[in-house]
Amino acid sequence: MLVHLHDRLEAYFDKMVEIRRYLHQHPELSFQEYKTAKYIADYYKALGIPVRENVGGNGVVAKIVGAKPGKTVALRADFDALPIQDEKDVPYKSTVPGVMHACGHDGHTATLLVLAKVLYEMKDEMAGTVVLIHQHAEEYAPGGAISMIEDGCLEGVDAIFGTHLWATEPTGKIQYRVGPIMAAADRFEITIQGSGGHGAQPHKTKDAIVIASQLVLALQQIVSRRVNPLQPAVVSIGSFVADNAFNVIADTAKLVGTVRTFDEAVRVEIEREIGRITKGVCLAADCSYEYTYTRGYPPVVNHEEETKFIVEIAKQIPEVKIVEETEPHMGGEDFAYYLQHVKGAFFFTGAKAEHITEPFPHHHPKFDFDEKAMLIAAKTLGSAALMYLQK
Repeated sequence: MLVHLHDRLEAYFDKMVEIRRYLHQHPELSFQEYKTAKYIADYYKALGIPVRENVGGNGVVAKIVGAKPGKTVALRADFDALPIQDEKDVPYKSTVPGVMHACGHDGHTATLLVLAKVLYEMKDEMAGTVVLIHQHAEEYAPGGAISMIEDGCLEGVDAIFGTHLWATEPTGKIQYRVGPIMAAADRFEITIQGSGGHGAQPHKTKDAIVIASQLVLALQQIVSRRVNPLQPAVVSIGSFVADNAFNVIADTAKLVGTVRTFDEAVRVEIEREIGRITKGVCLAADCSYEYTYTRGYPPVVNHEEETKFIVEIAKQIPEVKIVEETEPHMGGEDFAYYLQHVKGAFFFTGAKAEHITEPFPHHHPKFDFDEKAMLIAAKTLGSAALMYLQK
C-alpha cells in the first residue's frame, strides 16, 4: 500500500508545485485568508471529498472515509502568510505588496491537498478515516488552532500528525523530538511615560528614551541571573519606538518583546520579573508606565509513542537519508493545542536544496525552500496515516 501511495504522490508532484506557486503568488495575512480558504474548499469539492468551511473562522476541514472500519487520524497544514515584502527574483514571487509566504505554509497546504487527492483515490483500500485540517492564522496569536478545536475539528480523532518544512536543514532530513520540541511564545508591551522637553534642557525632563534604554539592559539579566541555567528561556525586545524630532526629548517610549520558555514555572517567573524590574526602573526615574503580558501558544509537546512511530515511518521513505533527534526550538507553534487534546507528533522536514550553502531563514524577505521537500513531507504524513489506521 505504501508503494502505491508513494508512486501516486510522485505522479502528482508537478501539481503539488503548481498549487504551491499559486498560493505563493496570492498570500493572505492571518485572519484574512478568505480567498485561500475558498481555494482549498473548492479543491475538495471538485474532488468530491466532503468538506466543512468556516471552521473556527477561516479554517477548512475535509474528511476521507475508508471502505473498512478503523481509527481516525488527523493531518494538519496551516495556510496564512506574513506581513513581509517578497524580495525574491522568481516567477512565482508574491503579487501582494507587503505580504508573502515567508515560512512555508504555502508548501504545507500544497502538500496536504495533493496527499488528500491520493488518499481519496485509495479509499477503497483504506481502513478508518483521515481528517484533513487546513488551519488559518498560525502566525498570529491567539492563532487558528484553538478556535478550530472549539468548533469540533478534532471530534473522534485518535491521533494527529503535522510537519513543518524546515528550510535551514537539508532536503532528505527528518528531525523529531519526544516531549517539548517548540517553546511557549508570549508577548509583552511596556510603555514608559516620562516628561518630554527641549533637547537643550534635559534637566527639565524625564527622558523616556534613556529610561527605556536602562530597562532594555535590565531585562537581559532575567535569563542570566533569575532563571535556572538548566532551564531554556529567552527574553527579547523586538521593537523600541520613541519617534521625535532630533532636538526633542521623548515624552513616551514603547517596548514590545517576546518571551520563550518550556517550563510553566519559568514562564510565570519571567512574567513576574519583567513587571518587577519595570516598576523598579520607573520608580528610580520618577516616571509612570503601563505593562501588559499576553500569553501566546503553549509549548509543543510531542507524545512518546506517536513520535517514535513517526521515526519508524520516516526511515521507510526512500528520499529520507537522515532521521535525527533535534534540540528543542525556541520558535512557537499553535500545533501545541492539538497535542493537548489528542495524541500525536510534530516534526521537521528538511527543505534546503543541495546547491544552497547559506539559506535565508524563515520570516526573511528572500525566504524560499526546496520544493522536493513537499514530496517527502507528503510521503511521510501519508504513510503515517495509513499505517496508524492499520495498527
